[in-house]
Amino acid sequence: MPVPAKEGTPANELASFDLSREIADSEQKKPWPSGLYAKTLYKNADFRVVLITMEPGAHMKEHHTDGSISIHVLKGSVRVNAQGQEHKLSTAGLFTLAPSIKHDVEALDDSAFLLTISWPTSEKLRSLEHRGYGT
Repeated sequence: MPVPAKEGTPANELASFDLSREIADSEQKKPWPSGLYAKTLYKNADFRVVLITMEPGAHMKEHHTDGSISIHVLKGSVRVNAQGQEHKLSTAGLFTLAPSIKHDVEALDDSAFLLTISWPTSEKLRSLEHRGYGT
C-alpha cells in the first residue's frame, strides 16, 4: 500500500511500498487464476511497477512489451526464456530486457518478483513495428 506523499508534493511524484506486506496480501487472495497474481503498485505515462506472485509451475506464456523491462526476484525462483536462452533467477536476482523481445516466465517454486516497465514516448511508440502485448 503506498504511503501518502508529503504535503505540497503531487501524489504521483512519490510512493513507498512495504513489499513484504504486499506479498503477504497477495497470498491472502488465493486461489489465483492460472496460479499467479499481479498487482500494479505504481503507474504513470512512462513507468510502471507491478508485483507478480506465482505458485510453483505457474507459467506466463510468451509475450513482449514495447518498453524496456526488469524482473527483480523478491522471493523464490523463476525461469525466463528469451531469444532461445534460459535464465534462472533466484531471490535478489535481476534480469533486464530491451523493448519488443519475446519472453516467457515460469515459477520454479513459490515466487514473487517486481516487474518494472519503462514505456517509450508516444512518438516512439507509434513508430514501433510491434505494439502492445502478444506473441
